[in-house]
Amino acid sequence: MADPKEDPFLDDPEAVEPEDESEPSNEDVELDSLRAERDELKDRLLRALADAENARKRAAKDRQEAQAYGGTRIARDLLPVYDNLQRALAVAKDDDTSASTALVEGVELTLKELATVFDRHGVTRIEPQVGDRFDPQHHEAMFEAPVPNTKAGEIIQVSASGFLLHDRLLRPAQVGVSSTPAS
Repeated sequence: MADPKEDPFLDDPEAVEPEDESEPSNEDVELDSLRAERDELKDRLLRALADAENARKRAAKDRQEAQAYGGTRIARDLLPVYDNLQRALAVAKDDDTSASTALVEGVELTLKELATVFDRHGVTRIEPQVGDRFDPQHHEAMFEAPVPNTKAGEIIQVSASGFLLHDRLLRPAQVGVSSTPAS
């Protein structure tokens, strides 16, 4: 190994350029630029991944809701069929002929089958009773009337059952409500 005193580059002031600390070199500027670009791309990637995850969760929720509540329109369309069968049954029970007995039996079987279909698809009946408290979340007041021996807001007549599809209201129960003031 050569003696450092004999190294021609150490003695020559032009052979070794001292680094000027006040001015960054081109390599430093390029390195800083690449780091900034890397950080920006990493941030964009993380945001894109978060957006994709949010879209996946939103799609899963939409799919669940479509599966649970997709039959809302057909369920609403079947409610008048249910009402008409109930009315037919009520009228047929008033008639005591043998023909009406067969009709009553047929309507009862049809109502049972319709109720089974409703149950299978998450449709449940809201059946308020006379004397129950009016609940605007599940009942629709068709009329108000002052009825003796009742309290204001008490159901005095049930015109039609209400229905829920899982936890969503398909149709409120149609009721008459007492308007008798509290004494």
